[in-house]
Amino acid sequence: MQRLIDAFFNSVRAFRKLAASEKAFQQELLLLLLALPAGWFVSVSWRGYALLIGAVLLLIMVEVLNTGIEAACDAFSREFNVDIQLAKDCGSLAVLISVFIVAGVWGIALIERITGLPI
Repeated sequence: MQRLIDAFFNSVRAFRKLAASEKAFQQELLLLLLALPAGWFVSVSWRGYALLIGAVLLLIMVEVLNTGIEAACDAFSREFNVDIQLAKDCGSLAVLISVFIVAGVWGIALIERITGLPI
């Protein structure tokens, strides 16, 4: 049980650090705060609402992992290294893919809401 408690406090520490210093994380938290009420009006079902919010949470999770990769790479070396560049670029690509997922899920939900047709 102590491991779970320690893990919780480690997670809270990471959340506070990212919320205080990482612009992308701050923007995605704002997106989540906007998505919570907007998703209620956009979705046509509870499942749809969960999918809309889940997509934004997925984006935030990938951003957290990307930030962790960047921090680990920077701790190893701040000098240019092609392997470190690839690791950072892959993390960035993962965030971009997550953005496309969010845009697609929300776009489909909006089309479904506007047209009234299930997609």
